Amino acid sequence: MAFKKMRIFLEMIKIEHTLFALPFAYTGAMLVEKRIPSGHDLIWITLAMVGARTAAMSLNRIIDRHIDARNPRTANRAIPRGLLSSLEVWFYVVISFALLMVSSYKLSPLAFKLFPVAVAVLFLYPYTKRFTWACHLILGAALGLAPLGAWIAISNQIDPAPLLLAAGVTFWVAGFDIIYACDDYDFDRLDGIHSIPARFGIRIGLRISAFFHVLAMVFFMAVAWVLKLGIFYLAGMLLVTALLFYQHRLVRPGDLSRSGMAFFNLNAGLSAATFLFTLLDLLAYS
Repeated sequence: MAFKKMRIFLEMIKIEHTLFALPFAYTGAMLVEKRIPSGHDLIWITLAMVGARTAAMSLNRIIDRHIDARNPRTANRAIPRGLLSSLEVWFYVVISFALLMVSSYKLSPLAFKLFPVAVAVLFLYPYTKRFTWACHLILGAALGLAPLGAWIAISNQIDPAPLLLAAGVTFWVAGFDIIYACDDYDFDRLDGIHSIPARFGIRIGLRISAFFHVLAMVFFMAVAWVLKLGIFYLAGMLLVTALLFYQHRLVRPGDLSRSGMAFFNLNAGLSAATFLFTLLDLLAYS
């Protein structure tokens, strides 16, 4: 029974979506001293990311359980179906935040001091869709904490480069979250849920998504300028640009049938490509 509950929980929080944020955390960690971090730092950064991501998704499922139950697309999730209780999921929230707290303590004093800020952002996001269409940017900022937090974890300070990288992640995530929100356009308008597609329409929403992705690339390129990164990082950014362009070719206002592929496969590839090409750049020029 316990194993079955764990399997249901991991499926509910989409543990595989950790692929979005973890490579950016590693990227932020590598760029601090332009080298591969120590095993100690990599282990605790990984545990911190798993804790933060698990807590964030668990909170989202708990706080949104009544909305999920009304939405035909999400009514089959574990809590609305009664497969997991809110109390059971709260247990995982507490454990996950404990893991994040211990990890931040093991990494750097500033990371530990900023732990409450991370908790506050993760608590805030699920509520934002109830009062602002800017909720996509809050989600983006939550994932933008990954490279920023990893930089702070190693350097024990905040610098311009990780802020630029975090801004890039923020607009990248906000852009693909807008595409994802288009699937709920009808429900959100009827239920009073705030999103950019619900507020401005799907056509304009997709244009805003594309604009956000252009901004993301501007910030990612600014990182290269500030840190004087080389040709491999720039080649990686060309690949990232191509992936974003293809993502927007997949979706149209009248055809959102391929948004699932755009949401997961391409964005996971984008995150991994950023990490791999940054690693190649550091290995080539170190």
